[in-house]
Amino acid sequence: MADPLSFYLEDDKTQPGTRSNFNVDYVIHYKLPTTSVKEKEEAEAAFIQLINALSAVGFATEVRPGGKSSLLVFTKIASEKLLTSQVYRYRIQDWLFGVRTSAPNQDLSKYLEEEPVSEAERLRLTYLLITKSKNEGGAGITAKVGKWKYVDSIFPLHDHDFNRRWIKAWSSKYFLDEEDLNRIRDKFGERVAFYFAFLQSYFAFLLFPAAFGFAAWLILGKFSWFYAVVNALWSVVFFEHWKTKEVDLAVRWGVRGVSRIQHPRPQFQFEREAQDPVTGEIVRVYSPFKRLARQLLQIPFALACVVVLGGLIVSCFSIEVFITEIYTGPFKQYLTFLPTVLLTIFMPTFSGLLTNLAEKLTKAENYETHDAHQASFIEKIFVLNFITSYLPIFLTAFVYVPFGKLLVPYLDVFKVTAQSFTTMEKPVTKSWEINPDRLTTQVIYFTVTAQIVNFLTEVIVPYAKRKVFKKVQEVQSEFTGNGHELQIKDHPDEADFLKRVRNEAELDAYDVTVDYREMVVQFGYLSLFSVIWPLAACSFLVNNWVEARSDAMKIAIGSQRPVPWRADSIGPWLNSLGFLSWLGSITSAALVYLFNKHDINPDGTPWDISGWALLLSILFAEHIYFAVQLVVRSLVQKLDNPGLQKERAERYALRKKLLEQTFGSHGYDADLTEEARGPGYVSSGERITREALEEEARVNATKTPEQLFWLRQRGAAETIEIGRGLMAEVAAANQTKS
Repeated sequence: MADPLSFYLEDDKTQPGTRSNFNVDYVIHYKLPTTSVKEKEEAEAAFIQLINALSAVGFATEVRPGGKSSLLVFTKIASEKLLTSQVYRYRIQDWLFGVRTSAPNQDLSKYLEEEPVSEAERLRLTYLLITKSKNEGGAGITAKVGKWKYVDSIFPLHDHDFNRRWIKAWSSKYFLDEEDLNRIRDKFGERVAFYFAFLQSYFAFLLFPAAFGFAAWLILGKFSWFYAVVNALWSVVFFEHWKTKEVDLAVRWGVRGVSRIQHPRPQFQFEREAQDPVTGEIVRVYSPFKRLARQLLQIPFALACVVVLGGLIVSCFSIEVFITEIYTGPFKQYLTFLPTVLLTIFMPTFSGLLTNLAEKLTKAENYETHDAHQASFIEKIFVLNFITSYLPIFLTAFVYVPFGKLLVPYLDVFKVTAQSFTTMEKPVTKSWEINPDRLTTQVIYFTVTAQIVNFLTEVIVPYAKRKVFKKVQEVQSEFTGNGHELQIKDHPDEADFLKRVRNEAELDAYDVTVDYREMVVQFGYLSLFSVIWPLAACSFLVNNWVEARSDAMKIAIGSQRPVPWRADSIGPWLNSLGFLSWLGSITSAALVYLFNKHDINPDGTPWDISGWALLLSILFAEHIYFAVQLVVRSLVQKLDNPGLQKERAERYALRKKLLEQTFGSHGYDADLTEEARGPGYVSSGERITREALEEEARVNATKTPEQLFWLRQRGAAETIEIGRGLMAEVAAANQTKS
């Protein structure tokens, strides 16, 4: 497997496989079973269906060996007329849904000259043509679902020339400008561009809290009410600014309101088909009461997260307090690592199990669209992240310090256990005293050390794992010998290109949700706990400069190129930001009250804290108002009033009428012509003669390798024939090896 980092460390002249994508739109990585004969026959039949489905909707296909047990199916839209019709159809749809302010000009040649098709738009429409159902005019291919379970992934190829210039340009910049974001949008779509726009806006806004926090650290110290007020105001200003900013970006990028255009989930299971009482169209119906009953399972899910993850954190927290502050027996220097070891072992395991449970619950809720499914899943993930990220600090601030005198005696169980494991007669514990620096130390860990660890696990560790995995494969090949391995013989003109494609096929898919999660969790630390350590914003400012570049490297090197989906906002994460900003004002007020006026010392008691004063300090009228407003706004958005029903009916009637007039008169839904069947297509009845072959050889002698790539297999029948032959070779090699 080629090292992707070498594409950027070396000159492009030494990497010929990165110079061209051979006009490929998408690559389908098709996994082949190596076990039973029945599965091999099933995979072969599914492969034939795959090629026929792609050919039926106008794709040219080429197949190449992908490795020991896989094939690479290369696809591209064979006819520019087909692409033009798709562009026109979806731009008409945008206009009907209010995304565009005017309808596309029916003079397509002139219209596309005025507003040419970007690379992101071409790839998005191509992907939709591959994946949308046959009823909607697509091939209906969904990776790893149903009969397409052998389709491992469907991905576009990286533009390594762009990636190389992108990484080099960003490495020498402090701020990203609008042109940088536009380039990302044109290559990777608005969904990825919105993430980098949010990251850049957040980075710019961090300049103020970083400077103010540094001054507060020098002058005001910890738990300053003035810093808490300014920090709460800053978080509100940033949140409101970003809401305006993302609307501005959506308008400039031409995606304002695009979230109203929902893409159906192939996994949606409807109960019946019925007529929409408002629009009159036939829709697929799933009982809202069943979905509501399953949505209510989020409550026990949240409780399970609290019990499992909270129990683990509380247990490790108690063990750590006992060992570091009470225990004086043997091996203390080693036992201090015990809580960290326990968290390292059990936290990923429990988090993984709960994440899988969240996925199953979201699937059980059976949403019609991808966006609704993703939003519900993100809500559950936010609960997990909130517990794992913030609970340790909450325990220290609101349990350990104010109520430690009451709770520490319950740690005698650890004392008895420790005493039973030693032969020493003298006590192995000492009297407990509150550690006043514990809270600050924890915040510094989560805002500095944890950020560094996250960078290593996100960027460095995956790259190192790929290097180690590659080395292990080489060593295994040396020990087992290559005599029975499948020998891949690529055409010399394609060898470097195919080597690079096989490497990209083995990479993980890029998920922008993971990057959003990191930034939202970081914003939570700043709004909730920076009053404890005002330098937190300084750490985040440095981290986020590195984060933007490391995320760019992760897309360009560590992941498959993402499908360029559109978006008009950061989605459900906006609600998470609003919640953390609101909660931060409450938490900061409580921390200032507890630690600014009350000197907690070993002789202090929890009765030194006035409960009514604490409540009055945090529960202001505006907080209650904003909480009620949030609930009311959420409820109102779920209601469908007569005005909205009328709008839906009028828009549906307009869409139906215009589509019938437009596509009926221009014939864009007509059967595919010979042009759409791909270059070099040979019909079953065409006779191949020696003179025709000689003429073809003379013509091909003047063609480039990119053109010849799509002429080696002429038509779907020949692609299927060669693909079946490659399958037979793989099966024979695996049989001989076993």
